[in-house]
Amino acid sequence: MTSPSGDLTLTLIGGPTVLIETDGLRLVTDPTFDPPRLYQTAPVHFEKTVGPAIEAEAVLPLDAVLLSHDQHLDNLDHAGRALLPRAGTVFTTQAGATRLGGENVRALAPFETTTLNVPGKGRLFVTAAPARHGPPGIEPISGDVVGFLLGRDAPGDLIYVTGDTVFYEGVAEVARRFSPRVVIVFAGSAEPRGRFHMTMDANDALETANTFPNATLVAAHTDGWVHFKESATELAAAFATLGIADRLVPLEPGHPTGFPA
Repeated sequence: MTSPSGDLTLTLIGGPTVLIETDGLRLVTDPTFDPPRLYQTAPVHFEKTVGPAIEAEAVLPLDAVLLSHDQHLDNLDHAGRALLPRAGTVFTTQAGATRLGGENVRALAPFETTTLNVPGKGRLFVTAAPARHGPPGIEPISGDVVGFLLGRDAPGDLIYVTGDTVFYEGVAEVARRFSPRVVIVFAGSAEPRGRFHMTMDANDALETANTFPNATLVAAHTDGWVHFKESATELAAAFATLGIADRLVPLEPGHPTGFPA
């Protein structure tokens, strides 16, 4: 697939899956490439309602996968799992790396930085960011999750991928340490277990915009699964209501969006 000119291009594939292209490098967030299907109804109802805008083969070759966590189907489905061995490096949580195995899987602890350097292409700093997958105390149920920062000249100066998190002190700490140009917010107000959300809702996304005043926001993880309770359209309406519609750039599934320097 071809991309518009610009030093950073994002393509929403569906759910939490975004293709990131910069300096000749290709990365994808939480790969989900299955067609619509019902996986299970208990103890958590996992049902996918929309297939990927781009098939898995079309995103290859992949230099890296940014996997916020491996234990939930809406962040790593069957086709996404099959894609992992074909990527250059898979960055994920420490627990996830143990579960996944594989010579190309690399665990990162929060605020740990490594370098992705692909001969003949570019170089990126990859930093893990803290994340909390729901209300306090949820981790024993939901498991570990992590976000990511990408940097070109310095760690975290390009993109912050929140991963599956709500807004909390960890996100504020990311803002104190880094100044990304673009923040990919995993929104959708996911409610797989009850009336509490495990990803950002509109309030969280607005708080994130306020915390990163110089960043452009884009949203992923808003559509395609039954437990996502707040659509991309509803999120955009919240930003418009507060008069900051320009802070949130919409991503149309399957269509690359360029972000110039």
